Amino acid sequence: MVGKTAVDVGTDGVAVVAINNPPLNLLSSAVMLDLKMTIEGALLRDDVKAIVVTAFGGMQGKKTKKELGFMSIEIVTDTLEGARKPLVAAIDGPAFGGGLEIALACHARVSTSTAQLGLPELQYGILPGLGGTQRLPRLVGLTNALEMILMSKRVTGEEARNLTLVDVIAPADKLLGVARQWALDISEFRRPWIISLYKIDKLEPFIEAKAILKSARLEVQRENPNLVHQLVCIDVIEHGIVSGPRNGLWKEAEALQELRQSSICKSLVHVFFAQRLVFKIPGVTERKLLPRKFNKVALIGGGAMSSEVAKLLVLSNYQVILKEKDEKSLLEQIDRVKGKLQNHVKNGKADPYRPEKVFSLLKGVLDYDDFKDVELVIEAEAESLSSKQEIFADLEKICPPHCIFTSNSLTFSSKSIGEKTKCHDRMAGIHFFCPSLDLPLVEIVRMSNTSPQVIVDLMDFGKKMRKTPIVVGDLEGHSINSLLIKYLHAAIFLAERGVDLYLIDQAFTSFGMLLGPFRTIDMLGLHVFEAIGRRCVENLRDSSYLIKLISILRQHDYEGESSAKGFYKYDNCGMATPNDEIKKYLQKAGNTSYMTIESKLTKLSNDEIVEMILFPALNEACQLISKGIVTRPSDLDVASVLGMGFPAYRGGIIYWSDTFGSAYVHSNMKNWSKVHGEFFKPCAYITECAAKRVSFVNGTNHGKSRL
Repeated sequence: MVGKTAVDVGTDGVAVVAINNPPLNLLSSAVMLDLKMTIEGALLRDDVKAIVVTAFGGMQGKKTKKELGFMSIEIVTDTLEGARKPLVAAIDGPAFGGGLEIALACHARVSTSTAQLGLPELQYGILPGLGGTQRLPRLVGLTNALEMILMSKRVTGEEARNLTLVDVIAPADKLLGVARQWALDISEFRRPWIISLYKIDKLEPFIEAKAILKSARLEVQRENPNLVHQLVCIDVIEHGIVSGPRNGLWKEAEALQELRQSSICKSLVHVFFAQRLVFKIPGVTERKLLPRKFNKVALIGGGAMSSEVAKLLVLSNYQVILKEKDEKSLLEQIDRVKGKLQNHVKNGKADPYRPEKVFSLLKGVLDYDDFKDVELVIEAEAESLSSKQEIFADLEKICPPHCIFTSNSLTFSSKSIGEKTKCHDRMAGIHFFCPSLDLPLVEIVRMSNTSPQVIVDLMDFGKKMRKTPIVVGDLEGHSINSLLIKYLHAAIFLAERGVDLYLIDQAFTSFGMLLGPFRTIDMLGLHVFEAIGRRCVENLRDSSYLIKLISILRQHDYEGESSAKGFYKYDNCGMATPNDEIKKYLQKAGNTSYMTIESKLTKLSNDEIVEMILFPALNEACQLISKGIVTRPSDLDVASVLGMGFPAYRGGIIYWSDTFGSAYVHSNMKNWSKVHGEFFKPCAYITECAAKRVSFVNGTNHGKSRL
């Protein structure tokens, strides 16, 4: 063993160099220098004919400390790729970032069919820095390389073989044997010795390559006008094609060094680590409990929301019991689920032969007879505390003693809902996210008595539904969903006072949101937004805004996308265009509320619109921090990115707000509250952070943890 690498020379003359830097085999500068020394040592040995490079558990890149040009050119290019004995990469498990780039510099690649290969660096605001921008296009062609690099696309070993990214597929138990033989074959001239950096047969002709790169630039500028690192990456790839690959390596190293200092990189890295932190729950994670497996899940009531959850469950291969109060409601609910599954197929998201199979996993019932072996119950009945309490009291008598009981209520605390039961240790809340249940986020509400095992089970359940679970404390009226509601209420507040709603949406799409607030309301559905918004107003009267516009629109059959008319009109293909009729309803809402057009607001810049709408959402986020509802402020950054569509390259709502400083936020909100009322009044947490001149992350006014 030399540092983090080990070498083993077999009787066949093949040295196997294994990288061992647990837990992720990150390729730090120390590991890279160890690898260089180990390879150089093996090259000097007379008993070594060829070398196989592999890693225990896969390899991932992390470029730090040393000059990246040194690592890319002197180590990867001159030592590995320029070695006078052949190197073959043996790939099993993940080979991402620098790990794949080392494999690209080897003279051949052997992989298992299930290995995962990719260059995900652009997800973190940088670009591949160990030659990936130069070697990948020469191995798989420019079009395929751009797709993999710009989209951070991962491919399996089998897909990599079809792309000619790897040379041969081998079973895991024979991987090293095949790689050793391949290395010997190269050393004895039975197979070609390929230098990837100078390979040209896969590169498109020069004129065609220039056209492909131009098209890629236009596409990037259209989809992500605020991002520059993708354009820099395209420039680096082009530089290697125009000026030669070694010049491309130097250009790559210089670009990487600059991008690592950018605000976009820092924001994306923050979100990356914040997403991993959400799985660390005090009092739970350290117990290292294993999740129990669910097979059968019951849904009680809930209408459209439950039908969407039922669809997600059956697509995840859970048996689902759907209970309604009467036969009419049950048949309507089953039809909804079936329609959603058919739409899933129609939109190309599922195998056309699969819906009937997954539909067999769904059973509709009117009583609790089928609940005797249910492992998880999700209650989503109408917001009546007494009826919810009665439901769980009945469930406790019927369901098995290990069954977990959850409620989707945004109005009542889980503690009050379970008041008439004796099983508080297996009760929790679970909130799926509007505006779309397809959003990769689920909120798990932990009561003071909820057992750590139940939290582990529910987090695993969320992950199996391809969602990031965020655990929060139990307090009536406060949930991560309330951030979204405050954001949407603030947008309507401005629109009812004369700000053009389409300019508001444009300001937010320019900011980086996929949809503006009014397109979001249309997608959510006006009836759903009104219901959730009403609960928010009831629970948070002091800081909520009573909206008139939505009820007026609904009186005239405006429901959003589902009715093809809302703040926008929708054609048969779902394309949205501004709805000119909205102006008269805005005027009516203004008359109903005795509002007047405020000329000062109509002159707001895009940045001012964004701040005036997002700061109230930040205010609610800070309430969650101060009341001890979230584990850490960065959880709210993850929630805003995954649940609100906040641009990840801005770091999330807390991180983004800290770029202004707490004093700036407090001053603006205080001034707005003087003119526009309590809706904009900064909470005590913001006030304290501003007084102490500290960031929202470092505020000290944290309430007693409810976790």
